[in-house]
Amino acid sequence: MPSNLFQHIPADLPAELVETLGQAEHVRIERIVSRGHASPPGFWYDQDWHEFVLLVSGRARLAFADGTPSVELGPGDWLEIKAHLCHRVDWTDPALETIWLAVHYRKTSG
Repeated sequence: MPSNLFQHIPADLPAELVETLGQAEHVRIERIVSRGHASPPGFWYDQDWHEFVLLVSGRARLAFADGTPSVELGPGDWLEIKAHLCHRVDWTDPALETIWLAVHYRKTSG
């Protein structure tokens, strides 16, 4: 049966919702739902895996610890975040559900 990224989102969302949709040895696919959520002040993601992130709906801003300019994302925008590029969710629109599709992956040799 097919599933839908826009369904089964709780009306009350006190914390960002992160759900694993599928995974294998070198990949994990997540749906993330934000509604005004952001990373805590001073917190930076430092991930061992690369991440491809697509903003499906809503609006968001990502910040980077290395001085790379912040990136504003709207529906359809995507970017690749290399492993160990420290980043944070600086802002998501509190008036809209911001739905992300994130693909975490490891590059394999061969």
